[in-house]
Amino acid sequence: MSRPMTSPRLTPGDLAPEFTLPTDDGKTLALKELRGRKVVLYAYPAAMTPGCTKQACDFRDSLASLQAAGYEVVGISPDQPAKLAKFRERDAITFPLVADVDKAVLTAYGAYGEKQLYGKTVTGVIRSTFVIDADGRIERALYNVKATGHVAKLRRDLGLD
Repeated sequence: MSRPMTSPRLTPGDLAPEFTLPTDDGKTLALKELRGRKVVLYAYPAAMTPGCTKQACDFRDSLASLQAAGYEVVGISPDQPAKLAKFRERDAITFPLVADVDKAVLTAYGAYGEKQLYGKTVTGVIRSTFVIDADGRIERALYNVKATGHVAKLRRDLGLD
C-alpha cells in the first residue's frame, strides 16, 4: 500500500506557483492579477471550523494595516465556492477566498499532504502562510502554523507592529 507523499515545500526566492481559481463571489482570481503588490496567501483546512474562523477573523481584523503596508490577503482552501460564500457572509470576511477543490494549488505550494492531527498521521491541508513579493517570488513560506496567534506573529515578523 503506497502512502501519499507530502509535496515539496517552497523556500524564499522560489517562484510562487501561478493559479487561477474560483472565488467566494463567483468570479476567479489569478495570482498574476496581483503582480506588483505583495500578497499574503494563507492555506487553511476548512471554512467555518473554529480554528479556521479564528484565523480568518484575525486576518480580517488586520486587513487595513496589512493593506496600508502594501499587502493583499487571499485565503485558499479545498472548500466549494458556495461554502466560501457562506463563510464570507457569516464572518464578514473582507478579502478574497479561493477554492482549490482538487487541491492542485495547495499541493504545488507544499500545503497539502501528510500531517499530524491529534497524534495520528493524516493527509490534508497543512495550515500554511506564504508571503509573495511584488515580483511573484516567495518571501516567506511558513508551514504548520497555529490558527490562533499566527496573524499577530506574522505582523511582528513583517515589522507591522
